Amino acid sequence: MRNPLPDGCGVALVTPFDSDGQLDRPALRTLVDYVIDGGCSFIVALGTTGEAVSQSRAECIEVLKLVHEYADRRVPLVAGPFGGNGTDGVLQRFRDYAEVFELPGYVALMSSVPSYVKPNQEGIYAHFMRLAEEAPLPILLYNVPSRTGKHMTAATTVRLARASEVFIGVKEASGVMTEGMAIFRDAPSGFKLYSGDDTTALPLMACGANGVVSVVANAYPRVFSDMTRAALAGEFAKARRGNDALLDMHEWLYVDGNPAGIKAVLAQLDLCGDTVRLPLAPVSDATRGKLVDEVMRMETVVAPGVA
Repeated sequence: MRNPLPDGCGVALVTPFDSDGQLDRPALRTLVDYVIDGGCSFIVALGTTGEAVSQSRAECIEVLKLVHEYADRRVPLVAGPFGGNGTDGVLQRFRDYAEVFELPGYVALMSSVPSYVKPNQEGIYAHFMRLAEEAPLPILLYNVPSRTGKHMTAATTVRLARASEVFIGVKEASGVMTEGMAIFRDAPSGFKLYSGDDTTALPLMACGANGVVSVVANAYPRVFSDMTRAALAGEFAKARRGNDALLDMHEWLYVDGNPAGIKAVLAQLDLCGDTVRLPLAPVSDATRGKLVDEVMRMETVVAPGVA
């Protein structure tokens, strides 16, 4: 099966809310245009950064439909809200989102390792193999142990990739470089490896990764997509310049949680508000000050976004 996901910089799109905590549709349209015009290769809607867990199923379906409408087939889309604690619950979500999967433009769904219950590697493997039996679209695996509480090893990822063509790649956010290197070395041809952390994107691409699913690309799509393209072309001196420009911002994006940090930056850039839903809270004044400093510094280094 031909992999429908392109190499390059995907963006884990934020879901903008107005001051009352409701979906800000005009801002969502602005952001979709902004990241596409900024050169991002694909969009992941309603991943962690999109705050899917604090939205109702009806809200999530609306967001996915609107992203599809606003993207207008310009880039491939990945539907992200398919993690969960139990296998049966994720399977039911597949059925509940059937209308989304029928929309042309969504080429894959993203599914994270089961959270909270901490299955062993055999449990993780069996869980995903069961999902593969009913998956309405190809699956982008998502390994993010800092959130789920369980690390899916490179060996398990490769085992899944060899077992079924439904698994087309992995968003690898363990932060363990050797795991990403092992996946690239051992996975079958066509299975794609994307960094799930902006800070590991460049070194993982140097080791063979296909790209990144980025948070900072919400605010600086041109910088990060250009960096990604340069790295994939082997132009590492050029790639380092883009990577270095954003290096100091990464720390402050996550001090008070994601997406609170990136929304603070987007508010500074007048792209959307910084409202997040509980249990998330806006960044502290101290963190906001550091992020404002970083945005101002970026203006002296490179114009934000598409400029």
